[in-house]
Amino acid sequence: MKKKQIRVGNQTAFSAMEPALPFQYAIENHFGAFEWFPDKKESGAGWEAGDIGQDFRRYIKETAEAHDVTLSVHAPLLANPLKSGTRELIFVGLELAKDIGARLLNIHLYAEEGIPAFADAIGPVLRRAVKEGILLTIENTPLTSPEDFNALFTLLQKQGGPSLSHVGMCLDLGHANLHASTQNDYLGFMDRLERMVPVIHLHLHENHGDYDAHLPAFTGPAGRDDAGMRGAVSRLKKRGFSGCVIMEQWPQPPSLLNQARDRFSGLWDGL
Repeated sequence: MKKKQIRVGNQTAFSAMEPALPFQYAIENHFGAFEWFPDKKESGAGWEAGDIGQDFRRYIKETAEAHDVTLSVHAPLLANPLKSGTRELIFVGLELAKDIGARLLNIHLYAEEGIPAFADAIGPVLRRAVKEGILLTIENTPLTSPEDFNALFTLLQKQGGPSLSHVGMCLDLGHANLHASTQNDYLGFMDRLERMVPVIHLHLHENHGDYDAHLPAFTGPAGRDDAGMRGAVSRLKKRGFSGCVIMEQWPQPPSLLNQARDRFSGLWDGL
C-alpha cells in the first residue's frame, strides 16, 4: 500500500527581523511547506496582510511554485467570525491566500457562543473558500475540547453541500496538551476526536502543560522520551493524514527547525 505523504514546514514569526526571513529559510533548507501568519503586535513587532503588496505576493507565489513548497495562511489571532469587528480579517486572509497561491486558510474555533453559532458564522467564509478553491481549517485552542470539534463537524456534515469538502480541522498538538481535560495528554485529546473529524493540517510544537510555550518539537518532553510523538504519528497515519505539518516557531538557532523536521519525518517514515 502506498504511504501517505506529508510536508513539513515552518511559519512566519513576529520575532523575526523581517517577515520574509523564515520564508527564505524554508526555501534554502528545502522545507516542503510554509505558513504565512499576520500577527502584528501592539509593540509594532510582526506584520499584517496589508504590509505585503502585490509585487511581493507575486514573488511568494512564484518562489513557492519554483521550489515545490505548499503554502498556507493563518488568519490573525483576533479573526473571530462571531465578531463583526474582526470578521473581515478572515476575508483579508482569504485574499492573501488567493494571491500567493496558498492551499488553505486556518482560523481558530471560538466556542463561547455555542457550536451552532460558530457553524453559522463560518458559512460565508466557507462559501468564499469554495469559490476560490481554498480549504478552510479550524484549529483547536487551549480552550476548545475534542467534543467541541465532534459537535462542529457533526453539524457541518448534517448541513452537507459542496462546502463540506473544503473544511477540516487543524490539530494543534501544543494546544491539545494544554486543554484542561487533556493537560499533558495530547494523545488523549486525539483519541477523543471522532473518526469523522477530518484532520487535514497540523501545528507542531511542545510545552510542559503549563503555558503555550511553542517549543520546537523534540526540545520539550519529546526530547527526553518521544513516545508521545510516536503515538501522535501513529494516530495521524490511522486517520489517513496527508497534509502539511507546520512548526510554529522561529527558534535560535533556526537549525532546531531542521532537527525537528528530520526527526518527525523519520518517525513518520519509520512507523
